[in-house]
Amino acid sequence: MKDFRQEQPMVLVVDHERQVLEEVTAVLAAAKIACHCCTTCEEALDAVQATPPDLILCDANLQGESGLDLYDRLRSRPGLEQVPVMLLSGTQLPDIIRRSHAVGGIYCLRKPFDPNVLIELIDQALGVPETAPDACAS
Repeated sequence: MKDFRQEQPMVLVVDHERQVLEEVTAVLAAAKIACHCCTTCEEALDAVQATPPDLILCDANLQGESGLDLYDRLRSRPGLEQVPVMLLSGTQLPDIIRRSHAVGGIYCLRKPFDPNVLIELIDQALGVPETAPDACAS
């Protein structure tokens, strides 16, 4: 994959599963994308205060709170209104795409994910000139 990025983007990754965080971190590092990982909504809210991300990648089902609820809370923070958000989901709920779009999500990626698809979706969300797959990919 060609690297058209001018500078290293920062992705906030929120998932309660450490294995998923490790997989996403490895994929992003290989693509020269920086990331900050959180396991809870509160950690994510603190992280955006310290360093606003270029993109937010969040699990749909976080412990104690929905990833969709976190999107709503993050969107109300000044400076984050235009930050693209992607949803990771291990569930097969039929309305997950609709619910994701309702809170500003741009893509839904099912777990387990294909690393190449993840990078393509991130590149598309960040405006990197690449061909993007469909809005919800396996």
